[in-house]
Amino acid sequence: MIWRTDVERCAGRREADMKPHMLTFFCELEAEPLRELFATPGVVEDLAALEAGVSLGLLDLGPERAQVVQRLNRMGIPVTAWLLLPTDEGYWFHAGNVAQATARYEAFQAWTAEHHLTWEGVGLDIEPDIRELRRWMEGGWRQLGEILPRLVQGHRVRDARAGYARLMERIRADGYRVDAYQFPIIVDERESRSTLVQRLAGVLDLPADREVLMLYTSFLRPHGPSVLWSYGPGSQSLAVGITGGGVELPGAFAAKPLDWTEFSRDLRLAVRWTHDLHVFSLEGCVQQGFLNRLRTFDWDAPVTPPATAARRVDTVRRAARLLLRTSAWVLR
Repeated sequence: MIWRTDVERCAGRREADMKPHMLTFFCELEAEPLRELFATPGVVEDLAALEAGVSLGLLDLGPERAQVVQRLNRMGIPVTAWLLLPTDEGYWFHAGNVAQATARYEAFQAWTAEHHLTWEGVGLDIEPDIRELRRWMEGGWRQLGEILPRLVQGHRVRDARAGYARLMERIRADGYRVDAYQFPIIVDERESRSTLVQRLAGVLDLPADREVLMLYTSFLRPHGPSVLWSYGPGSQSLAVGITGGGVELPGAFAAKPLDWTEFSRDLRLAVRWTHDLHVFSLEGCVQQGFLNRLRTFDWDAPVTPPATAARRVDTVRRAARLLLRTSAWVLR
């Protein structure tokens, strides 16, 4: 693979080149915690000094959230509208809620106009239905009967992708860039020309303007760095984390947040593949004191690329792609 021969070149870039051109923090808080976060002394100033942006989870379309956006607008801090749905509509965007996602965008546009808000772009978070995930946490393999029929429902994926394509066209026509927040497996699915994962999990491969791969090593210990290094080549944007916060799913993902050493490592690894980085989450970084420390962060400090371990991840990915290619032939 060509990119493996580029490891030394990536490690030898000049310090000025290592600093990301775009640094964006995800923020996913209810209205009152959100207000408290941005009332914390130094938070807005640190973001401005870092020339960083915020991808703000729109858990609601209320006046308190609008006031936070207005303040960030005044400070010249880029804000991406991270669209989310009520939990009873799936929370994240997936193959089963195109109509709800479209309606949410319409409500977002009305809210934006009402409060005179300015956005850098619109983010579509492509993940399984949160209600299904919670049922899996409770019922485990007993839930297979719910999803296995989807294997023969290729039209479900095709119709959903067409619906989201229309929504993205509409978003672009309104002057916004479209981001898609994706699990990295979507890369292997795309390369294999398969829809197996999309059929079963309801996630979708969408042609967004910027694809952000969610490579959260806190969930993948001790293999996280090698997974990040394997998926890094060719990525438009990488998201590292988790430093804290996020949706709680009882019994699942009970991983402790990244500490400073792990967080620093992931940032330095990721920036060797792309200058467009996302961090989950802003609130976690503030709580752990990371945000201010980033103002003097040495992006060019030595970091050991997990190249050997990443080759093992590559082997697993090749096997996964073989399975996906086989599924593409069987399910065509």
